[in-house]
Parts: sequence; structure tokens; C-alpha cells
Amino acid sequence: MKPIKKISILIIEDNRLLRDGITSMINEQPDMRIIASITEREDSLSRILNVKPDVVLIDLGLSSQNSLEVVKSVKEKSTGIKIIVMDLMPVENDILDFVKAGASGFILKNAIVNEFLKTIRLVASGEKVLPPHMTDSLFSQIVERAVNGSDHVDLKYAVRMTKREREVIDLIADGLTNKEIGQILHLSPYTVKSHVHNILEKMTLHTRVQIAKFAHTNKDFKDSTDPASK
Repeated sequence: MKPIKKISILIIEDNRLLRDGITSMINEQPDMRIIASITEREDSLSRILNVKPDVVLIDLGLSSQNSLEVVKSVKEKSTGIKIIVMDLMPVENDILDFVKAGASGFILKNAIVNEFLKTIRLVASGEKVLPPHMTDSLFSQIVERAVNGSDHVDLKYAVRMTKREREVIDLIADGLTNKEIGQILHLSPYTVKSHVHNILEKMTLHTRVQIAKFAHTNKDFKDSTDPASK
């Protein structure tokens, strides 16, 4: 019987306890193995290029190295090596920067074991994996377009908003309350509130003010909702 080819993994992590724990957990898997474990004081690039792992797990916040520069350098030297960034809760700008640099996935440090291992397997197989709280959001679509080499986001096509949600966004931008929006669209305030909640989720925003700001400052969105532009 032909032996299973294991996913070879290199870890770059400052915290020794976390590094050792991840190593132990991964080495228990039949399809994975840790081939190197690096601290923040070591020359990460030369070590990575020397051992040539399938996947690199790198801490986003290394104390003595710029994690983003490490990712850029690795991808410039070896495009075949997949990189997964680890962090407690990466912010959107960091995620976009690392994706553009060549990272293929993100693992939250408080993720359950099965999700942690699943991310490694998916990335090793060629998939792109965003943090769960970013999935199906506007931001995930922006990242997808960044991965495909397009920095410009044409929101008429990128934002998967329903016609009703677009109408609600437009009215929020005009400063209307849920009750006023409901009267114009012939909806109950509860239904409008539900639409607002869905919009916030899709756009990974937190307030109505942020929705209004988005609508006012994004030309693509204004063009797609302005009757004069149709």
C-alpha cells in the first residue's frame, strides 16, 4: 500500500508554548508533519527556502520581524509554498495586505482544533481561506478580487446586495430612520431593521453612519442606484 504523502509544515511563532502545542497537535495527524519550527530570532526566509515546506504557518505579530515582509519575500522566491497567517482577530486592512502579499489563508488562534486543521488542509489543496467572520461579506469579495489581481472594486458587480437592500442603503444615506424608510418602501419598521442588519453583515460594518458614508463616498454604488445613470 502506497504511503500517504503528508503535508509538510513550517511554523514561525514567538510563543514557545503555542508553538510546541501546535507542533504536537499537527504531528498527531496522519496527513501532516512539522518539518521545522522557527522562533522570531531566526532567519525565516533562508530556513523556509532551505526546507521547502508545503505550508508555512506564520504569526501575524512577530516581535522582531515584519511578518508581511516575510510573506512577500517567500512568495517572490517560491510561489509554490502556501502561507497561512495566524492571529487572534486580524483586522480587515491586515487581511487585505497579507492576501496581496501572497497569503492563502488565515487561522484564528482561538479556533477549535478541527477548524485549525481544516484550514491547513484546504490551503494545502489550493483553496483560499478567510477568517469565518469575513465569509460572504463585502470585504471577502474585495479580497477575492485582490487575489485575482484587481485592486479596483466595481461594487455594481462585487456587492451581492438585493435590490431592496440597495434601496435601504440609499435611504439611510439620505438620513432617514427605519420608520421613514418603511413608509417610503411600504415595509414594516421590523422588516427595515432586518434589511439593515443584513446590510451590516454583508459589508462587515457596525453602524448606520458607516453605511451612509459608504454610499456617499463610493462612486460605483451611487452610479448603480441613481435612476439618472440607468
